[in-house]
Amino acid sequence: MLSDLALFLKQAVLQPKQTSSLVPSSRALANAMAAHVGPQTGQVVEFGPGTGIITEAILAQGVAPENLTLFEMNTAFAGALAARFPGVTLHVTGAQNAPTLMPATVGAVVSGLPLLSMPRALRREIVSAAFKVMRPDGIFIQFTYGQTVPLSDEGLATLGLQASKAKKVWGNFPPAQVYVVKRAQI
Repeated sequence: MLSDLALFLKQAVLQPKQTSSLVPSSRALANAMAAHVGPQTGQVVEFGPGTGIITEAILAQGVAPENLTLFEMNTAFAGALAARFPGVTLHVTGAQNAPTLMPATVGAVVSGLPLLSMPRALRREIVSAAFKVMRPDGIFIQFTYGQTVPLSDEGLATLGLQASKAKKVWGNFPPAQVYVVKRAQI
């Protein structure tokens, strides 16, 4: 079986648009993303788990495997995830399909998707899907290598959302900014 790094590099070469990076996320970034969830969160969804570094951190935070659902389009990554994380639910499909596969009871969606490399309409569709499966108090956790949240102010306003910076992770290549997005207060 390929190591996580070898699997990631192979997929980065074979499917660069899906992977959108030449290196996997660091453990420091995974821990910064997972720091916002725990057993009290209830159901957690992860969009784009890749090789599972963030998945591992989510489970280490005390989220039970039966409370974790993964959405991964890459079949090679999905096969490795299924073998590595028994007990989690895995859907081999795009994140935008989550509302057709899950009830709106999710406490948090953790996204490792390269949203900034996607067309604006798809970004909005994915973030909208996240909020369709979440409870009213749910949070969307996203990282980016860019300087701003992966949705424009207009996009956030259209979806009725607000974003805040959570943590800058210097121990990642390249450095990454973690954002927490939630429904705007009325």
